[in-house]
Amino acid sequence: MDENWSGAGTKDDPWNLRTPPLSSAFTIYRDEESDPPLLVCQVGSTKLTYLARAVDDLHDMLLAHGDWMPLGAADEQKDAAPGTVEAWGRSPENPVGGWYGQRKGYRGRFGMYVPPLMEALGLVELEHNPRNNRVRAIDQRG
Repeated sequence: MDENWSGAGTKDDPWNLRTPPLSSAFTIYRDEESDPPLLVCQVGSTKLTYLARAVDDLHDMLLAHGDWMPLGAADEQKDAAPGTVEAWGRSPENPVGGWYGQRKGYRGRFGMYVPPLMEALGLVELEHNPRNNRVRAIDQRG
């Protein structure tokens, strides 16, 4: 098991992850009871939620992209840099036609919290530099 994460991904045993620069810890779990299913991310006292399908959708997009993509994490109130995971996570061009983040006012930071989960699941390679990290898909089809 990678030292950057632990947990089973349930409410009672969430994944314990670190942000891409490895500077902050957070937990995330998959809530299958909500409709639609959500990823519930706890960062200190702040709760963020993202559509659970974001994991598969982002993986598919990164596979199609075929190369490294900058994360570009930004709060909801700030514009996301073009060509980043963050911009894709709120774009009308993505599979859900907009925000994967579901909690109004806290819909951003998609590029900060979803890629570490994908790394823990073995779906992506993720850089861990102090800033400007990138991600790329691992093709599971062999």
